[in-house]
Amino acid sequence: MPSQKQVQWAQLRVGITVVVAGIALFVLVLLMNSNMGLFSKKIVVHGYFSNAQGLKSGAPVELQGVAIGTVTNVRISINDKHKDKPVEVTMKLGTKYSADLHKDSVATMDTAGVLGDTFIDIDSQHATGELLADGDEIPSKDKIGVVDTAQGAIENLNVILGQVNGILAAIQNKQGSIGKIIYDPTLVNQATKTLADLQKLVNEVSSGQGSVGKLIASDELYSKANGTIDRVNRLLDDVEQGKGTAGKFVKDPAVYNNLNETLTEAKDLIGGINKGHGTLGLMARDQAFAKRIDDTAARLQSILTNLDQGKGSAGKFLHDDAFYNDTDKLMVESRNLIQAIRENPKKYLTINMKIF
Repeated sequence: MPSQKQVQWAQLRVGITVVVAGIALFVLVLLMNSNMGLFSKKIVVHGYFSNAQGLKSGAPVELQGVAIGTVTNVRISINDKHKDKPVEVTMKLGTKYSADLHKDSVATMDTAGVLGDTFIDIDSQHATGELLADGDEIPSKDKIGVVDTAQGAIENLNVILGQVNGILAAIQNKQGSIGKIIYDPTLVNQATKTLADLQKLVNEVSSGQGSVGKLIASDELYSKANGTIDRVNRLLDDVEQGKGTAGKFVKDPAVYNNLNETLTEAKDLIGGINKGHGTLGLMARDQAFAKRIDDTAARLQSILTNLDQGKGSAGKFLHDDAFYNDTDKLMVESRNLIQAIRENPKKYLTINMKIF
């Protein structure tokens, strides 16, 4: 049997082995769960948020998606300076990427996926300030989480459902056009009557009644259209053969020659007029002749003005009622005298001669 001393030594070796294994396991777990080296230099910074959104100690801190530290504490700040953002988050960051951490970098809460854990993400893409130091406060920005978005969507959905319920209630109360369509029998009766009238119209058209029915069922219109097309074809044939006025105009070169000669003569005539030849040329080009015409028109305008104003015999005749009445009376008496002479010419045409 082993001695008591040997047993104690064996127990001591087992104990030492267990302790060493426990220390190794602790260090291994710490290294696996840590985003920084075990003995690397670290800085502690603080950020303030309006809501923790499920953030817990030990949550990772990332820089542009790369893990650089962990959250060491999440608590409510009692400092009045942070009333709007009372949640204080303490973060321990490694200095491996310290050159990318600035005092104007922005820390934001985010979630891994839809239902993942909350973590801190630092954005330094637009940061140009001084480098972060131990104990500094990093600017923060709240990000609308999935839960907040879903809550807003639910609220909007509730509003929409309320509006839909109101519309359905109005329809059930026979209000509005849709309510009347569903519950008012008058509209259904009118629709039924309209359909019946439409069916009657279709039956009449199918049986060849009315203008539309005759258009569809009767061959007369087709025959007339066919006859018209035949006449048009014959007319085109006559034109093509040079028959008739249109055919001669198209086919007979004499028509073209006559038209060309007429256009040439008209061109010569217009050219002569432009050069001042002939009466028309003088009228178009002679300034003295144009002035005489203008003077004549002016005199004629003066005569018409005097007539309109009642000047002269003609003007008085047009405007003086007394002159018109005297003239009319003279004409009447002259007609009476002529009538009397015709009835008794001896009375007026007898010549009495006396010899002294």
